[in-house]
Amino acid sequence: MRNTPEILIVEDDEQIRRFLRATLAAERYRFHEALTAAEAIAQTAARQPDLIVLDLGLPDADGLEVIRQVRQTSQTPIIVLSARGREKDKIEALDLGADDFVSKPFAVGELLARIRAALRRAATISTDQEGSIFQVGNIKVDLAKRVVTVANEEVHLTPIEYRLLQTLIRHVGKVITQRQLLVEVWGPQHSEQAQYLRVYMAQLRRKLEADAARPRHLLTEPGVGYRLVELD
Repeated sequence: MRNTPEILIVEDDEQIRRFLRATLAAERYRFHEALTAAEAIAQTAARQPDLIVLDLGLPDADGLEVIRQVRQTSQTPIIVLSARGREKDKIEALDLGADDFVSKPFAVGELLARIRAALRRAATISTDQEGSIFQVGNIKVDLAKRVVTVANEEVHLTPIEYRLLQTLIRHVGKVITQRQLLVEVWGPQHSEQAQYLRVYMAQLRRKLEADAARPRHLLTEPGVGYRLVELD
């Protein structure tokens, strides 16, 4: 990743582009713009941006097609910024490979936090996590030894609980849909059995969070999935 991240704005609404330009410039990000899906795909290939902010309602094609095309050749983080707020749209975008989804109208602070999180994840995704220590808050996971501690006290996780936590760590900062988690942890035959996920997420929170009813790290994205967050 470059010292100054480069962001591709894919948005056909001039007012929103102007607002995003001012927002990103104030944070000293470099940026380019695309007004159509075709431009977005071409610029992604040519410029290889560090992150894409993508509207779904583009004049020549659905923004979901941009995600499909980009994901064929690149793992560039994609944050969908769209007026489509239905759970179905969020799930489809995330299942296709988007990293996050922010609904319009949006808060600047939230969008910038999601951008920072996606860039952090992209900067570390190539490291060998299996031989490293992962830590968030007072939760520490030795991925090589498969040892989990909370406030320096070892916590016993069942094999499935550990596999679920490991999957969340692998995608830290990214929204993972329920279906994605079920397939990765339990296998394709369990892709529709969301109750499994609710039960095991509740168990993980009881073991890892200071207050399972108000988790700080193992967060639910209502109707969509889950996210492991590192606080700014």
